[in-house]
Amino acid sequence: MSDRVLISISDGVADVTFNRADKRNALDNAMFSAIAEAGEQLKSERGVRAVVLSGDGASFCAGLDFSSFQAMAGGDGVTSEAASAEGSPGSMRGDRITHLGQQVCWVWQELEVPVIAAVHGHALGGGLQIALGADIRIVHPDTKMSVREVYWGLVPDMTGTFILSKLVRPDIAKELTFTARIFSGTEAAEMGLVTRLSDSPKDDAIALAREIASMSPGAVRGSKALFNRIANDGAAEQFAAERRTIGAQIGSANQIEAVMAGFEKRPPVYTDV
Repeated sequence: MSDRVLISISDGVADVTFNRADKRNALDNAMFSAIAEAGEQLKSERGVRAVVLSGDGASFCAGLDFSSFQAMAGGDGVTSEAASAEGSPGSMRGDRITHLGQQVCWVWQELEVPVIAAVHGHALGGGLQIALGADIRIVHPDTKMSVREVYWGLVPDMTGTFILSKLVRPDIAKELTFTARIFSGTEAAEMGLVTRLSDSPKDDAIALAREIASMSPGAVRGSKALFNRIANDGAAEQFAAERRTIGAQIGSANQIEAVMAGFEKRPPVYTDV
């Protein structure tokens, strides 16, 4: 297991910590792989009855690592084909319905036990989508959150369009996505993205996980499976549509312009398509 993600298990609770505090737990290829591997490992850990996801340091997860955007801005050949190469977020494995970027979010739905995200600091772009992949979200009121992808000329392609559409009204999901604006944990709770607010989300998430772990494990697992049977219908088709849509954007002139404008702190100049 990579040291990018730490796992400790006690009294039936798996404490999963993103361990890249110096980069606000941003997502590079190694981080994508480590998060997905952590979820896979927990599938076979006997005695785990609940999982808590959190980020070390100042943030839960600030989204895609800036080095990826810098490569795009520098014209380093980042194309939809390169993004789908083995070991990259767009790579597919076996007969999964997800690529690697989607799997870091979806693996928490595949786990039979409840998963609680303890969110603080930043949950931007991919970081927000990982939090949405949990069953329950406990969030600090001051957390900065955003469906950030459009700002960089991309679309949410880490299961975000599917899960977001299940949690909030369509107009709210569209407004958050189209504007890529940053909103607080408090506003997220008002919209229904957050289960509850907390000034100490990790402590409260652990306490809730322990409460869940004290219940009959078969009943808890069965309940999650029943809810997911309804809530996750149509996921495979939507994930495939996410992949097709982002594939048309990565490396396009407008997507590169979005990245360059973001780094140069100027208004972007787009070409109508």
